[in-house]
Amino acid sequence: MAEKENDLLSFVSSVSGDTKLRVEESYGDGFVRLRVGEAERRQAKHDIRCVEDAVVEMLRNARDAGAHRIYVATWRDSDMRSIVMLDDGCGIPAEMQSKVFDARVTSKLESVHMDRWGIHGRGMALFSIKENSSVAEVVTSAPSLGSSIRIELDTTSIAEKADQSSWPCVGTDEDGAQSVVRGPHNIIRTCCEFALEEKASCEVYLGSPSDIIATIRARVRPSVDESSLLFIDDPSDLPVIERPLLAGDASELMSISAGLGLEMSERTAHRILSGQIKPSRSVLARLTHRSDAKDDAEVDLTRDRRGLRVSEADSEEFSRLMERDFSFLGDRYYLSLVDEPRVHVSGDRVNVSFHIEKRD
Repeated sequence: MAEKENDLLSFVSSVSGDTKLRVEESYGDGFVRLRVGEAERRQAKHDIRCVEDAVVEMLRNARDAGAHRIYVATWRDSDMRSIVMLDDGCGIPAEMQSKVFDARVTSKLESVHMDRWGIHGRGMALFSIKENSSVAEVVTSAPSLGSSIRIELDTTSIAEKADQSSWPCVGTDEDGAQSVVRGPHNIIRTCCEFALEEKASCEVYLGSPSDIIATIRARVRPSVDESSLLFIDDPSDLPVIERPLLAGDASELMSISAGLGLEMSERTAHRILSGQIKPSRSVLARLTHRSDAKDDAEVDLTRDRRGLRVSEADSEEFSRLMERDFSFLGDRYYLSLVDEPRVHVSGDRVNVSFHIEKRD
């Protein structure tokens, strides 16, 4: 019996990857009691099975921190997927910024959140992300000022969907509520499903680092009087998502963006400041084709009543299809859509126009 137990303990040590014992007690006949840390590590490895799982856990974490606006910047360099998530939530004190990635650390002592993805509030989400990431860190945060959290995942060990450019389609469920009905289960769809689920409380934006910075500068209004921004020397005095508003030139914008975990070239910073990189619409607005701008022109479907007439719903659906399929050209020629495709029906013609810009 002793020999069998020794063989078992040797096996457990070998699969753990080090020589440290991960068994609290051996009962013989192949039964052991794992140490708490080993049990948590194994569960954490299972909780994040793909990049999209990590994204939704970060979104839920921001929501539970009281965020109303969440900005998701993501890019891929070779096999590494980087994600930086900025929010206007309650923030994290400096002394807790490394501890929040430990198991069972949570600010929700008296409550948990049950949603479509399960239970949240056990203090395991960020721990699970850290266990499956090459990098997991709080870039910057402070109480009442929101947070910027960065992770990097090796896609050779944590898979992601091959198609990361296609947008899903939205429909209605059996209760008449909007829901995502078609499309690859990629990062975009993950953000869309979260935005639909939490539309009463959270607004989500998704894009490249330059898209996110351009969007913040166009959409975010400072919590202080705009004239007061001239007298703020330290960006860390402002909420995280307001800091890009301080930049007066490209060099300053580069520095502030880097302080948020969003690196960019000076050329890209110049393009943002000159308005060449347009702000993104929210994920929900793009998904449902509801414009963020109140003065956007509506599609004219009735100018010529003698010709073809197309319903507004069909026109919107056709525009969504054109937006989805634009990735065929976008991926090959480094193009991005500034706005949704415009459908105009006149006589016996259907014209679709695309407002585009070149990506770096």
